[in-house]
Amino acid sequence: MKFLARAFKAAKWAAIPAAALALAACEPVGPRSAGGSGPRTGSGETVKVALLVPRGTGQAGDEVLATALENAARLAIADLNGANIDMTVYGTAGSAAGATTAASTAINDGADIILGPVYADAANAAGVVAAQRGVNVLAFSNNRTIAGNNVFVLGPLFETSAMRLMNYAKSQGKQSVAGIYADNLAGQLAQHAVNGAASRAGVTVTGSVVHPFSQQGIIDAMPQIKSAALAADSVFLTSTTDGALPLLTQLMPENGINPEEHQYISLTRLDIPPQTLELPGVQNAWFALPDPGRTAQFNARYQGAYGTSAHSIAGLAYDGIAAIGALMASGRQNALSRQSLTQSQGFEGVTGIFRLNSDGTNDRGLAVATIRDKQVVVIDGAPRSFSGVGF
Repeated sequence: MKFLARAFKAAKWAAIPAAALALAACEPVGPRSAGGSGPRTGSGETVKVALLVPRGTGQAGDEVLATALENAARLAIADLNGANIDMTVYGTAGSAAGATTAASTAINDGADIILGPVYADAANAAGVVAAQRGVNVLAFSNNRTIAGNNVFVLGPLFETSAMRLMNYAKSQGKQSVAGIYADNLAGQLAQHAVNGAASRAGVTVTGSVVHPFSQQGIIDAMPQIKSAALAADSVFLTSTTDGALPLLTQLMPENGINPEEHQYISLTRLDIPPQTLELPGVQNAWFALPDPGRTAQFNARYQGAYGTSAHSIAGLAYDGIAAIGALMASGRQNALSRQSLTQSQGFEGVTGIFRLNSDGTNDRGLAVATIRDKQVVVIDGAPRSFSGVGF
């Protein structure tokens, strides 16, 4: 139990299925329009992009992230064909106040669109400022509570992973599911996503067990977990390796919840961090992830260009620039308007297809994978368009 104790002590939980990055939750504040109309831009014109990154916090991790986002964005600019982008980078110090200042400065400098920031409170603050000037924001946050109006979140959402996994489970004959959630914001958002996906997929929810975020809390909840899980043919786990996942996947088989009879499905990535692959309890579990082939190609290009590994969310900066570039190259007027940003066919990103929705959220084309012999094995490839099943 020593590893588990350390994990609970150091855990930073957030509503993010792809990386253990803590993104603070907050409600939108201040006046905001129904979405920026964007500048009147068309083919051949230069668009000014403001990239807001968490530089200036004094934290080494934020400096690494800021550099990675800038590197990925510049890699995307170099790949553009038919679009001219003039990008300026602004540090936010990782705070709402810093983001307010950065966004104001960027718009005064003539920014046509804002890419970033990362943290939810900073993205929310930037969105309020940008709304007053009719500018749209493509934030790196994955927190849906700040999405809407002129703010679009690029980060992976629980809803996307839950729907992809629930549809796959249904296609494999699964008819019922039990969900296990921590008693915190991430757990609440996960429960909403899983229940919504089950309803849309036609899968019955046999029980939703909420446990305290502690080892003892999980142990005490095991009778409830067992009762709900044994009544279902699949079990949705929603915690991370830094949270309850190791303990749950240890205790569930010990309490008679056989993964061969009750399919384990994880709402969070089982390959991040890599040591998760070593856990006995995650073997043969299902999870969703971005297109592995495209991800590998991007990581190789980034490594070749900068001599270091790409940060786990660096691809979001590339995707943002790719979307802006595609719209500018299309030749349409008001290329960066809300209507253009939310085109139904979406965009090609370095980790697969994605599109922005009118409510500020996003859809992403994900693959379904499992763990076999401590290796990731794709069992259902990522879709190539949004015209397929599940969209």
